[in-house]
Amino acid sequence: MTYCIGMRLSKGLAFMSDTRTNAGVDNVSVFRKMHIWERPGNRVITVLSAGNLATTQSVVSLLNERTKTPEERTPSILEVPTMFQAAKLVGKTLQKAIQDNTNEGQTSDSSFNATLIIGGQIAGTRPTMFMVYPEGNFVEASSDTPFFQIGETKYGKPILVRAYEPDMNFGDAIKLLMLSFDSTLKSNLSVGLPLDMHVYETDSLRTGFQQRITEDNPYYQTISKSWGAALKNAFQSLPQFAIDQQSGD
Repeated sequence: MTYCIGMRLSKGLAFMSDTRTNAGVDNVSVFRKMHIWERPGNRVITVLSAGNLATTQSVVSLLNERTKTPEERTPSILEVPTMFQAAKLVGKTLQKAIQDNTNEGQTSDSSFNATLIIGGQIAGTRPTMFMVYPEGNFVEASSDTPFFQIGETKYGKPILVRAYEPDMNFGDAIKLLMLSFDSTLKSNLSVGLPLDMHVYETDSLRTGFQQRITEDNPYYQTISKSWGAALKNAFQSLPQFAIDQQSGD
């Protein structure tokens, strides 16, 4: 299992992913699940992946191959004219990877399934983000659905729903993403550090701030401990349930 978030903001896009993959409690490895394609001044595209590792690595390899081999440049994630076309390309590539990894072709319950988030900006268009499903279809982020989660989503969603604001700056966005991941890390052993982050600023058309967050990262440690303390303080400040008043005849 894994956990990835893509978030649409007024100022741009923010992404975060964990790096844990496991095939049992005694077989845990670290693999990067965030991949970035860039043509400075023309486009920046980020893809986050969750699901079967062989499938997601096949998708990334196929997309990379088409950008480097002349006879395979069309279609290429560095050549498509819009983010919609980029999402369409990623969806078809995901379908192909699933079909290549199973004897009977892609099915909705296939063990080779994967789900992807693709977000970025191509010159002349606005920045946007899509969630790509195993069947190859996809949906676009909107004001009603400004962030996407894939993988182990349930533990980190409440803080996103309560605290997200479209006009928040990148610093607050990273803080919110870290809190969402901290809740998930404490609830599910299949999600783990280190975390990868990337923030993209609208119309910059270049890769933005990137960082790998390890367990000893001082800011992450501060956020984790302070959030835990704040939750305890908030809990203690709430009025106590009056059992005697509720149990009377």
